[in-house]
Amino acid sequence: MKNIFFLFILALFFACNNDNIIPTPEPEPTPEPLPFDYIRGVDISFLPEIETTSTSFYNEDGESKDALTILKEAGCNTIRIRLWHSPSSAHSSFSEVNTFAKRVHDANLKVWLTVHYSDIWADPGSQTIPAPWQGLNLDTMKDSLSNYTQRIVQEMNPDFIQIGNETNDGFLWNIGKPQNSYYELLKTACTAVRATSDSCKIMIHYAGTNGADYFFSNLQNEQIDYDLIGISYYPMWHGKNLDALSNNLKLLKDNYNHPVVIAETAYPFTLDWDDWTNNILGSDEHLIDEYPATPTGQTDFLRKIKEISIRNDNFGFCYWGTEWISFRGNQANNGSTWENQALFDFNNKALPAMQVLGE
Repeated sequence: MKNIFFLFILALFFACNNDNIIPTPEPEPTPEPLPFDYIRGVDISFLPEIETTSTSFYNEDGESKDALTILKEAGCNTIRIRLWHSPSSAHSSFSEVNTFAKRVHDANLKVWLTVHYSDIWADPGSQTIPAPWQGLNLDTMKDSLSNYTQRIVQEMNPDFIQIGNETNDGFLWNIGKPQNSYYELLKTACTAVRATSDSCKIMIHYAGTNGADYFFSNLQNEQIDYDLIGISYYPMWHGKNLDALSNNLKLLKDNYNHPVVIAETAYPFTLDWDDWTNNILGSDEHLIDEYPATPTGQTDFLRKIKEISIRNDNFGFCYWGTEWISFRGNQANNGSTWENQALFDFNNKALPAMQVLGE
């Protein structure tokens, strides 16, 4: 009887003190892993040219390593490479890009080719027909375009191919303007990719979001066969409202049922310079207030871009000019216009923002 009474008192004691027991906290939910195909990319098209000099790159610990290795170890999974048709030098030529693409694949990184269909920079203000194609009629132009595109895909085996660069007003001007034969030429290029590869994803690239809805609605009306929407976003040219950027990307994704990639972006870690070549961005007026031109500001900006780029089942982002340091020396007047926006500092050491690739 005493034992029963003792057990009763013991149970009553624990019941009365139950409020003092600290409950075991619920475990934090495990974050959903990012999709395997999610692009964490960088454009390093200048790297083969830079490597013809004695330039060295360093990781955050100050170790000298191959730039591809540094980027891969930081979390990069895709390398974007610019391709020009018949450039005046070997750089960005078919031969150089073909060799570079094989090297990227050998490093187990994905290859994203941005085909300018020009001998020089193509963008919303310039889409110059390659010299060998000038004067061709439409049918001959289509044949040349198809053969060239098939050769690119066959020999370089890209994971992603951009049909033109920032094609807001078409490409291959003037025959390839929207009011002329842009859609016919675009279909020709896309058909060439499909005929050559079952796996290569086709991207159509537009600079900014102003007018993008109208542009992609026309692609839908013309029944263009492509996979990804690519959007360039630089605050100095495309607006400083990141909420508006996010909303506009969602609009494009919802309206046209294609994943969206922020195909180009960059931000300064300083407003200073490292050579005598004028930088494109060098003023406070080019900045978003919340993101100063510091290594921390650059990191926070890229982290926000990454967050926006994976909302609503979008497909990732690519940092442009990652490697474009002042490789010709600190007194060069034909050096880099971008060294203050690279992901390597003025000592060629990886900046903290690079780690956002792998977060």
